[in-house]
Amino acid sequence: MAEESPPEPKEEAAGPATEAASEPAAKKRSTRRRTKAAAPPPDETPKEKVEVELMEVSRAPKRATLTPDARALLRERDNLDRRRPRFGRQARYRYYRIGRDMSWRRPRGLQSKQRRHYGYRPRIVRVGYRSPARVRGLVPSGFRPILVRSDRDLERIDAKAEAAVIARTIGTRRRLVLEEAARKLGIRVLNPIVKSEEEA
Repeated sequence: MAEESPPEPKEEAAGPATEAASEPAAKKRSTRRRTKAAAPPPDETPKEKVEVELMEVSRAPKRATLTPDARALLRERDNLDRRRPRFGRQARYRYYRIGRDMSWRRPRGLQSKQRRHYGYRPRIVRVGYRSPARVRGLVPSGFRPILVRSDRDLERIDAKAEAAVIARTIGTRRRLVLEEAARKLGIRVLNPIVKSEEEA
């Protein structure tokens, strides 16, 4: 009788310990099952479809293809822009309504010191400050901006030398359609709503 009594308390003591040890193991199993169930399904789209989609959307060039002479003229235009003074109207510092928008009017007064090129007066607009004619009107990336209102306008654009500027009268829904069409044609959009990672 004495020999049978000691093993009974050991079994009772071992019983709760084994239950406590089994509880975290059950929790681990349950979490593993959840992670397996929560894993995303494998990509079912075949590789051929992905390749076709990538081929349909051609990348728009970041810069226009220009001749070496045109590139040199663009650099010269940048240097001229840095040295060109800010042309201000006469008495712009005196009247807010004249100087607020930095508009230009040629001084015509007989006694005008600006018209007579006095050194302490602002410079006057002259033809010598103009940029080279071949690159006049180009954006800094070398593209010539073309105003776009429809798909027909996009089809006429040369993607290597011209870029699209979507008109401000176009609504957001129509604008998104035009941007997507331009991306498929490989045309650069200068004022996009949705910017890709490369443009941003």
